[in-house]
Amino acid sequence: MARRLRRDATTVERLLWFALRKRLSAWKFRRQHPIGRRVVDFACPERKLVIELDGGQHALREEADERRSAELAQRGYRVIRFWNSEVLTNLDAVLAAIRGALHADPPPLTPPP
Repeated sequence: MARRLRRDATTVERLLWFALRKRLSAWKFRRQHPIGRRVVDFACPERKLVIELDGGQHALREEADERRSAELAQRGYRVIRFWNSEVLTNLDAVLAAIRGALHADPPPLTPPP
């Protein structure tokens, strides 16, 4: 599934992927990366950071996204989310936020409920 998602990446995913590789090249990112039973848009395993891109459909899925983030937190990952429109209209600010998250301490592991 992850391979198919990489092949069928959206325009916004491609834009952020190339920006991560070019402008944050000191960090190794993976795209459509499996973590447990989830596949995340982007991950920096070294810093335990997940980056998720959300389109308009996610406004209706807040509860599901919260469960997903909690599940990833149990595996020690911090999740940051951006709307597709943010990536398209303000890529510099998105990259600055990602850079800040990379330099922050990773979150402690949260025990399963």
